[in-house]
Amino acid sequence: MAAELPESDWRVLRKLRKVALERFCERVLGELESVVSDKQTASHRRYLMIYELIQERDSAIAQAFNDPRRSNALVQLSIIISLDLVTEDELRSFTPRTQSVVAELGKTRRDGRAIKRA
Repeated sequence: MAAELPESDWRVLRKLRKVALERFCERVLGELESVVSDKQTASHRRYLMIYELIQERDSAIAQAFNDPRRSNALVQLSIIISLDLVTEDELRSFTPRTQSVVAELGKTRRDGRAIKRA
């Protein structure tokens, strides 16, 4: 992508990534707790469900958070947004141009392949 993230937005994103990652992990841990505490499901089945859940969430976390660089920041931000890890107020911290670009990227992602939400 030719669009470059402005320095001010890069600083905002670097802070927001930490918050979004914490939200993602909290959500996944909640999902895991739900599976673990379901005593009506056999232990082996719960184990398999946990294994599958971790694999799926690991893929999502990698797309959203691994290898943070300004060159892929807009795509990662759109993924973080698609995972519902950013509030409207936080999104407004970015420049209007960045908001517009990530909205378009999000639309493209929804029209193409979707990220599995955690």
